[in-house]
Amino acid sequence: MNFKKQIPNLFTLGNLYCGYLSIGYTASNHYKNAAIFILIGMLLDSIDGRIARLLHVESPLGKELDSLADIITFGVAPSFLMYYTMLFDLGWIGLAISGLFPLFGAYRLARYNITAKEESLYHFTGIPITIAGGILATLILFREDIPSTFTMVIFILLCFLMVSTIQIPSLKKVRLPRNETIVTILIGMMLFMNHARSWRVFTSLLYIVIPLYLIYMTYRFIKIKASR
Repeated sequence: MNFKKQIPNLFTLGNLYCGYLSIGYTASNHYKNAAIFILIGMLLDSIDGRIARLLHVESPLGKELDSLADIITFGVAPSFLMYYTMLFDLGWIGLAISGLFPLFGAYRLARYNITAKEESLYHFTGIPITIAGGILATLILFREDIPSTFTMVIFILLCFLMVSTIQIPSLKKVRLPRNETIVTILIGMMLFMNHARSWRVFTSLLYIVIPLYLIYMTYRFIKIKASR
């Protein structure tokens, strides 16, 4: 076995294990820990592909393994978290509604796997399941300060955005400085502010930062398209 080829797969398996741990924490009523492990899975998912390209060890095995990990960490785990925190009182109806998330996510992943590689370098068709699962986990992490109605609307919107034909800018060609470092710092800030019980101000900032970030990403995407 070539260890060099397995290095990216180790990060992918770490992503999958985060999904498993998230489901376990959800079943144990530790919802914040469950949401945090989904966010850690996002970090690992953003690294494995970059490492594979850096080491020139991209393979069909890695692609398939990545899809299997994503459906667990960003599909099944967030849906469990959504059910136990928001929809549990609805009984089987809530269970059925939360189950839509991994169904739409699986369809999104299957469609992405047959998309031309050159096309995926510049944009995604529909919002990636990684982003959708991360957004849902973040909303649930701060659910005490975010209206449940808002979270439900975003949940339904994310389901349809995953299978939509809307083109989302791809981070593979949008160069952000020290991308993984930024994500790591963000997660660290969230953990610290959560522990210090002073994260209500941070929650309100999400309403400002996220739209500004999306506007910036759209601008970069349009700039890249114009230069092609």
